[in-house]
Amino acid sequence: MGEGCCTQPYPCICKEAVSGFEPMTNKSPRHNFTAAPILGVAVKDPSAPHGVRLLIEDYPYASDGLEIWDAIKSWVEEYVSFYYKSAEELQKDPELQAWWKELVEVGHGDLKDKPWWQKMQTREELVEASATLIWIASALHATINFGQYPYGGLFLNRPTISRRFMPAKGSPEYDVLAKNPEKEFLKTITGKKETLIDLTVIEILSRHTSDEFYLGQRDGGDYWTSDAGPLEAFKRFGKNLEEIEKKLIEKNNDETLRNRYGPTKMPYTLLYPSSEEGLTFRGIPNSISI
Repeated sequence: MGEGCCTQPYPCICKEAVSGFEPMTNKSPRHNFTAAPILGVAVKDPSAPHGVRLLIEDYPYASDGLEIWDAIKSWVEEYVSFYYKSAEELQKDPELQAWWKELVEVGHGDLKDKPWWQKMQTREELVEASATLIWIASALHATINFGQYPYGGLFLNRPTISRRFMPAKGSPEYDVLAKNPEKEFLKTITGKKETLIDLTVIEILSRHTSDEFYLGQRDGGDYWTSDAGPLEAFKRFGKNLEEIEKKLIEKNNDETLRNRYGPTKMPYTLLYPSSEEGLTFRGIPNSISI
């Protein structure tokens, strides 16, 4: 819900404010954009890969996320640079400026006076905003959504409710808990009917459909643009994601990385870009589609 709600104003306002001939809508793949996925677990470091250094090196989500984020941002930089040769061109694009103004002042009216909004006066600002939207609606959503059933399918791992408080030590209820903790635990967590409903829903949500298009792919072959520059840049983006997936597979086979390999033998695959149909525990669709 978080990813869907926070990105919803962007396509809605885009449809109203921007024509189909605007380069940022007509030719860019339909997926949306957050800043690097490692807030709180990394520090800026120009000498490190991707410009940040992880405080926890063996942190699969952050490590893999940086690889995907960097690929997204590189693709967006190439795309934006092709259609806007200078900051002045971007500033004089009336549809782009109207889109951003409505997005800030109407779409997020409760936050419009916050100092962190970009002014949309430079190509760098457009790249950051676009890459952020793509990240949120593709990779970030994939990590949250498609692991729901693999991680939560055993309901003891993730009960949805506690129906009563833990008993106080010395109380009759505490004595019962001490004698048969498993029975009392099952009385405390979600009931059978609710559990069945929840498991059914998260299994459906965790599945990929047969007509899914993943990051680096798009429908219609090469006919989405007649401009050779963006077309070749998008192909490079797809190849880059293929190489990243190979790298992630190698990491997941490294026995020294316990947070990936570990005793459970359940490697972190949620940021593998590609997937097949079904319950695969991997795959980054182009957009939030569940």
